[in-house]
Amino acid sequence: MPNILDIRRRIRSVINTRQITKAMKMVSAAKLRRAQERALAARPYAQMLTNVLKSLVSRAEIYDPETGEPKHPLLAQREEKNILLIVVTGDKGLAGAFNANITKAALRFLDSKAGKNIDIESVGRKGRDFLRRRYPAAKVQTQTLAELAESVEFEPQPAERAGAIQVTGEHIGILGKVEFAQASALAENVIERYCREEIDSVYVVFNEFKSVIAQRLIVEQVLPIGQIGEQAVRLAEELTEEEKKKAKEAAVTAGVGMRTSEAADAASQFGSSQVDYIYEQPPEQLFRDLLPKYVSIQIFRALLESVAAEHAARMTAMDSATNNATDMIDSLTLVMNRARQAKITKEIIEIVSGAAAM
Repeated sequence: MPNILDIRRRIRSVINTRQITKAMKMVSAAKLRRAQERALAARPYAQMLTNVLKSLVSRAEIYDPETGEPKHPLLAQREEKNILLIVVTGDKGLAGAFNANITKAALRFLDSKAGKNIDIESVGRKGRDFLRRRYPAAKVQTQTLAELAESVEFEPQPAERAGAIQVTGEHIGILGKVEFAQASALAENVIERYCREEIDSVYVVFNEFKSVIAQRLIVEQVLPIGQIGEQAVRLAEELTEEEKKKAKEAAVTAGVGMRTSEAADAASQFGSSQVDYIYEQPPEQLFRDLLPKYVSIQIFRALLESVAAEHAARMTAMDSATNNATDMIDSLTLVMNRARQAKITKEIIEIVSGAAAM
């Protein structure tokens, strides 16, 4: 029978752990609300930009009428020999299987593209640490996203590949407060490499966030641009029913809303309207200037939704940890009561036995 004093110490330890996990759950819930608001606030702009491009497609010649080749380099389709993969994970742990699922999806994508040269841009400390242990880093001139945002004249020096799969960039600490300038700097670097034909396609793997119980892990193709406004999803993994149930319970106890919000109706109706809009610049020029912004907003959306999904995963994980700590406390309390009752019974038997012997 375990010592009662040791059981009490363990119960106090588990109670302290439960207080920590409960506090982390409430912190994640508060951060989730803010991240959710930021993700939803960015959708009307993205929706309007998409619909403006859809409107321009019908009013501008984006393909050469003689050769049929696209006039904009971001629409050019090439054989996939060199691929860029952007892996968006979190900077911190204690989020359940959030980071592990992303890295597993990245590995599945890399296996599906075996035999091709793949460059990896890791966003987030967890993904960086995971990929750094498995693949070599390319020896190229690097800059942070802040430096890229300040200087658009940065040109990486060409270098020999470190391997068929290599890590060419890492971006740590930008997910604490995602800014559009950071996503735009990353997008400009990607666009520049694509236009120079250093890479033939660009993919991003991240957790797409719709609501607390409506998330999916996807690998989305960003470049080349196919159908504007349509997601080019290559791999997708939905939450299981058990995970949705746990997420719903955690959201209810934390007071987090689960309802999704869509962009404004005016934005969604702009592109489908048959009105002949008058543009100040020629439609071809507007289309050429807005297409890079479309790529930037796609990457910005991936970062925002990944942050919201991370907080949702951490809130669910801490809720499960709190419930497990409560169950452990109940179990240890039962063991302690049984040990105490056994000790009392033993003392009574000793007293009765001593009295009978006298």
